[in-house]
Amino acid sequence: MIECLSCGRQQEPSLICAECGSPLAAQFDCFAALGLPRRLTIDLDALERRYHELSRKIHPDRFASKGPKVRDASLRATATLTRSYRTLRDPVARGLYWLELNGEKLAENNKRVPVELAELVFEVQEQLAEMQLSSDPEEAVERATEIAARRIELQFKMDEALVELDRNFAKWDESADQKMLTLELKTTLSNIAYLRTLIRDVDRALENSKAA
Repeated sequence: MIECLSCGRQQEPSLICAECGSPLAAQFDCFAALGLPRRLTIDLDALERRYHELSRKIHPDRFASKGPKVRDASLRATATLTRSYRTLRDPVARGLYWLELNGEKLAENNKRVPVELAELVFEVQEQLAEMQLSSDPEEAVERATEIAARRIELQFKMDEALVELDRNFAKWDESADQKMLTLELKTTLSNIAYLRTLIRDVDRALENSKAA
């Protein structure tokens, strides 16, 4: 329980006092900050509406004439709300946060290249190295064309991984086997992390080839 700095009411932690509407300086998770149940599947349109609704209610400008404690509570509540919204609206950030809430870390399952991506990772890295070492203009163009084709393939893999992430999210509401779902979630997030790195490296290489 926490006490409202404006009216003194004792209540459960939330962004806004249920009695007087003043901001509350409380610590809670991202779901609680937005008044949502702890579920991985989220209606993004409803999330955005909720974010804007709460933002208007706790905006610091509304409490500019209040005491320093209330103004500080408004600033902290706004920061908490913004951080929570940004975390939950992005599925990858949401998945990583879910692991954190359950006492898990992706790093524990992210030390090696995922088996299902190992061949692709090796091939792309080899092509990037060949492209970088190429000094012949015609060969450089050919390498860039090959890398551009790889970029399409990588994006397709990324899209597949994001679909798999959504499937995992839905399973959390249906299955009691959290150990299996946690492993699946870690694997999918690990795949996404490696794909993001590859896509970043490919984009940089293609950009450099245009500038050359």
